[in-house]
Amino acid sequence: MTEAVTKSVYQIVGAGICVEADDGKKVYDVICEFIKQKQPVVLSFLNVTMLTSAFLNTAIGLLYKDFSEEDIKKYLSVTDIDSTDKVLLKRVVDTAKIFYTDPERIKKSLKEILEESV
Repeated sequence: MTEAVTKSVYQIVGAGICVEADDGKKVYDVICEFIKQKQPVVLSFLNVTMLTSAFLNTAIGLLYKDFSEEDIKKYLSVTDIDSTDKVLLKRVVDTAKIFYTDPERIKKSLKEILEESV
């Protein structure tokens, strides 16, 4: 396998604050190109000072819609992420795996929950 290329989230986004889904899309686009080319990529969160689930859902969660879990594990790894953000990333990944396996079931459950709260 070819050697992994390290990509900086900070450089892709242009800031250390990663909260917007639009910025997550920039990261997603970069990762997609590497996975499509079967080229390992290491995503560095060095100098990222703020991270939200909205950003991670788009940057990483969306990958589970377009690629197999096996390919994502094989070609993507992360580094320089603090422990709190690592927990957030794990939750985003777990949710994405469930959602993209059976999106209709999730949508139905959400609809039922929202209707009960009205």
